[in-house]
Amino acid sequence: MIEVKKQSISETFSIYLDMRMLKILLLGAISGFPWVLIGSSLSLWLKEDGLSRSTVGWAGLIFAVYAFNYLWAPLIDRIQIPFLTKKIGHRRGWIILMQIFILFSLIIWSVINPTENLSLVISIGLIIAIASATQDITVDALRIEQIGENEGKSMAAGAAMAVVGWWTGYKLGGVLSLFSAEFLQNAGYENYWQLTFLFLCILIILMNIGLMFINEADSFDRKNKQKNNDRLISSRFKRNNILTKLITWIGGTISGPIISFFKKNGFSIALSILGFVFLFKVGEAFLGRMSIIFYKEIGFSKADIAIYSKTLGWITTVIFTLLGGLLVIRSGVLKAMFLAGIIMASTNILFSILAWSDKSELLFAIAVIFDDIAAAFATVAFVAFISLLVDRAYTATQYALLASIGTAGRTTLASSSGALVDSLNGDWGIFFILTALMVLPSLIILWIIKNKLQLNEK
Repeated sequence: MIEVKKQSISETFSIYLDMRMLKILLLGAISGFPWVLIGSSLSLWLKEDGLSRSTVGWAGLIFAVYAFNYLWAPLIDRIQIPFLTKKIGHRRGWIILMQIFILFSLIIWSVINPTENLSLVISIGLIIAIASATQDITVDALRIEQIGENEGKSMAAGAAMAVVGWWTGYKLGGVLSLFSAEFLQNAGYENYWQLTFLFLCILIILMNIGLMFINEADSFDRKNKQKNNDRLISSRFKRNNILTKLITWIGGTISGPIISFFKKNGFSIALSILGFVFLFKVGEAFLGRMSIIFYKEIGFSKADIAIYSKTLGWITTVIFTLLGGLLVIRSGVLKAMFLAGIIMASTNILFSILAWSDKSELLFAIAVIFDDIAAAFATVAFVAFISLLVDRAYTATQYALLASIGTAGRTTLASSSGALVDSLNGDWGIFFILTALMVLPSLIILWIIKNKLQLNEK
């Protein structure tokens, strides 16, 4: 169990100076980068090729694969990659393999036209999403394994650094893609997005070089526990054949983590936790899915978006994520979750004001800054909350399960964001007010179960 203890500000920030935090930062960047490919870059690419807002919104359904990566999380824990596992380790081998899939997907994107091959573009985007969702399982496991089981303070700080890293990968990728596309478009290249994807391949290669400097813990103990668990299950069968071995493997890898979660929390509380996790960031996802299209429609260029939404937003996110980690440690994760929900709803209202005002770079900057502040606090609190819930015996699978359910709410429901804007006849102000109200159901659930949660926050 992760312990989160109160400490002074200086003590908290001294934890961030641990070299392991730099490694966690890189892991977060590797995890966040693919989201800009199938999020901002794909959305703007499709929109600038003449496709409708509804089409762009529905294309975001490819994010739904993140909601189901827990289904194959046990496979990632057990299956070894030929050659790669022996050469660079189990966790890093899986990450490198998925990065290769993403790299080749970008190369394919660089030679096709979305208006002529929309189904192929979406299919390649789906491959990127599957590869990214798969590597996230390993990235999260490798991140957790960088910190000792009893290092509660370092684990909380690591959660903040992971979020900083994720947003660094997402924002850095966004800045590079937008500026590259803008530059190539102004230079007269009609296929400026395709060329941009080739440029982004370089960033993937650089991140994989950095991955080689991250140490991987010995997997002997994990494998030994898996074998012991398998023996316990197989001992219940009188015969030992292919069928019983299959049942043993499934029971040891899939059923165990799920049964553990429900047994620990109780059936009704466990379901309530899953409902909260599913709904908490839906409003943020609705806003995020349509934000870049909103910026374009109210008159901002790709360069403006890159400066305010990506560069300025990244700086804000880094600062307030670190402060968010401090808030979680000092006030407790539950108070931080309620505060994060209120801040998310409030900042969405700022976008309504921006929508109903004349084009203003000042209002744009204010809305983006406060949105990033809200996202920083919410994400750190959310990661810490999930980390406190998981059983350390099933860390990778349970974390993947909870994270996937949270992603399910953001991806499946938010895929209708474009259709919602169209149904409102393009009234962005009303749209953002509705996104602000979407956080209320999750906060009500959390309020009902807050005294029944088994969280160790010493």
